[in-house]
Amino acid sequence: MERLILNKLLTWKASPYRKPLVLKGVRQVGKTWLLKEFGRLCYENTAYFNFDENEEYKQFFETTKDVERILQNLMLASGQKILPEKTLIFFDEVQDCPKVINSMKYFCENAPQYHIACAGSLLGIALAKPTSFPVGKVNFMQIDPMTFTEFLLANGDENLSQYMNTVNRLEPIPDAFFNPLYEKLKMYYVTGGMPESVLMWTQARDVNAMQEALSDIISAYERDFAKHPNTSEFPKISMIWKSIPSQLARENKKFLYKVVKEGARAREYEDALQWLIDAGLVHKVYRSSAPGLPISAYDDLSAFKIYLVDVGLLRRLALLAPTAFGEGNRLFTEFKGALTENYVLQTLSAQFEARPRYWTQINPPYEVDFLIQRENEIIPVEVKAESNTASKSLKRFKEIYSDKVKLRVRFSLDNLKLDNDMLNIPLFMADHTDRLIALAMNHII
Repeated sequence: MERLILNKLLTWKASPYRKPLVLKGVRQVGKTWLLKEFGRLCYENTAYFNFDENEEYKQFFETTKDVERILQNLMLASGQKILPEKTLIFFDEVQDCPKVINSMKYFCENAPQYHIACAGSLLGIALAKPTSFPVGKVNFMQIDPMTFTEFLLANGDENLSQYMNTVNRLEPIPDAFFNPLYEKLKMYYVTGGMPESVLMWTQARDVNAMQEALSDIISAYERDFAKHPNTSEFPKISMIWKSIPSQLARENKKFLYKVVKEGARAREYEDALQWLIDAGLVHKVYRSSAPGLPISAYDDLSAFKIYLVDVGLLRRLALLAPTAFGEGNRLFTEFKGALTENYVLQTLSAQFEARPRYWTQINPPYEVDFLIQRENEIIPVEVKAESNTASKSLKRFKEIYSDKVKLRVRFSLDNLKLDNDMLNIPLFMADHTDRLIALAMNHII
């Protein structure tokens, strides 16, 4: 399968300012496969060291900080050759090895000629701990679940992916492309972007195997909850995790602790929620009080929504059967359009540096699903799971902040269109949001 993040790895390899790389991402999102594939394609060889399989390798980092000596010990112990610039040194499962992570400082300072990459499950948890960390001495990269574009490539639909790449006018998509893209997006809602799930569908067309793959991934995450240093937090993490479909099934998707457990208070559960965020399993989207810059300055820290890392995992966690795939628009509208919102958030988070926010007005009630910061513009985004939809909240937002809003964006099952300052993006083109916004902005200016 093709992962577009390989292009970022190529840029890292060629950079004169390259530092040791830390690849972050949830368990089973494809970190190990990606770095091994990168090594296979772009280096003479890959020296692979797994600190979970070979715990004795940790000792080499505990006895010395001399990079050459560490590498010599690793080569002798593993029988793998390591050459500057020709070998990719890959340290895997480093989450429980603070000495290995800290050694990146010495590789950066004393041996920049070596190309080093680190990965591990729950690495976000390890990096959140107040241990010695090589600040400023590593490059970070995030690998997310496969996008809809990557799903199309894995499914053999390169023509559809190429067509979307060539769209450079804000005109309706012809039915010959619109209809199959719409159908493929329904398939993506079912599989999600976890590589194993995508593989089971695109290669074997085996729905049961795809379902089982997602169940196994969820089970692996739930076993990881026990790795919280405070064992009393384990049931709280589990309860929050299992409450997410219920949280998103409400019309108002603001996270409520009482949905987790009757009478639950924030102070009792906020550590457990933070663990899920640090682990990368959920996205936390704060309510914004106004469309100002920077977007983070206007966060209402008491109000937020929680989404899952992957739309397919959300579907499986909600026990929504794949048969909904064949029932018209049902997958898009199921439990108040939660799958659709989750999908849009996934793709927006990957495209824009600042995490999206949302906006509400209580009386009368209006809600803009997301606010995104693109360069120095704040753009309101509404997500509609159907077609032919009015956008009352976007209209109200424009009325209140008319001097700050140049463009409004709506995702729906309607066709691509720019109507004055309203850009409608078909849901299947969400991966191209940044580029389509640029086209719209040029047109408006």
